[in-house]
Order: sequence, then C-alpha cells, then structure tokens
Amino acid sequence: MKTVKIVLAAIIVAALSITSYAQKHDHSKMVATKTATIKVWGSCELCKARIEKAAKIEGVSKADWNVDTKKLTLVYNPSKVTSDEVQKRIAAVGHDTEKYKANDKAYRSLPSCCRYVRKK
Repeated sequence: MKTVKIVLAAIIVAALSITSYAQKHDHSKMVATKTATIKVWGSCELCKARIEKAAKIEGVSKADWNVDTKKLTLVYNPSKVTSDEVQKRIAAVGHDTEKYKANDKAYRSLPSCCRYVRKK
C-alpha cells in the first residue's frame, strides 16, 4: 500500500512539472515561416535533385519539387530569404521559374534528359 502511494505521488509530481514546463515556453522566439508554390520547369528526377539543391539556401527549411506538376513547394523564413532570391538561384542552375528565365548558357549545360521545352 505504501508503495502504491509513493508511485502515485511520483506520477502526480511528474505530471505537474511537465505542465508547468509547457507554460514557461517562450513563444516569442518562434520563427514565422511562409509557404510558397512556384512553377519551375524541368523534366526528371535529376532536375528534381538540382532544383531542390539550388533552392535550399539559408532561410529555406523545405524545398520539394514535383516532377509531374512542375511545382516547387517552398517553406522559408521571410526575414532571411525571399522567394525571388530562391527563384534566381534556380534559374542560375538552368531551370526557368515563373518569374526568372535561366540564361542560355546555364540551360545548355543541363544534361540532355533535363532539357525541357522552354517558355517564351
């Protein structure tokens, strides 16, 4: 009986300490992120790897490009990076975005399987 009381007391103390810790959490230090969906032209899994690598710069927590829809889902901290900065980086590696066109030299440097029909 004494052991049961000690175990119950320990459980109650643990539950109270967890609750009080959660209330002390400072929410003011949480980072506000923004999510954007950007059209990026490409063709294959190699494109996916290249696009996502170019997009993952400081301030970007997630970059996921869908081969079928040609859409890049970008989660980023707008106080550290902008969508335009990310799109310029993607264009620099040879892939057109909805706002920026890759220069011809960067596009021609892509492997033949990665060359897509370019927008005008």
